[in-house]
Amino acid sequence: MKDFANASFPPETIGIMIDALDAAVASLPDPVSSAHVQAIAETILRTAQEGERDRATLQRIALIELQIAPRHLY
Repeated sequence: MKDFANASFPPETIGIMIDALDAAVASLPDPVSSAHVQAIAETILRTAQEGERDRATLQRIALIELQIAPRHLY
């Protein structure tokens, strides 16, 4: 993961982020590539680092970014 070496979150935020990641990945059709999971995780980390704490919002932003990402990245 890029640019997250110094990221620090309290346990409750980590729980929200895990729930958002699980929900986002579960909403994708199988098979889900590891590149997609990594892209979703990076978006959730970045968005949480910016202060967002709502699980549904983290999930939605990650899925939107995944949709608009250039296809050649996956």
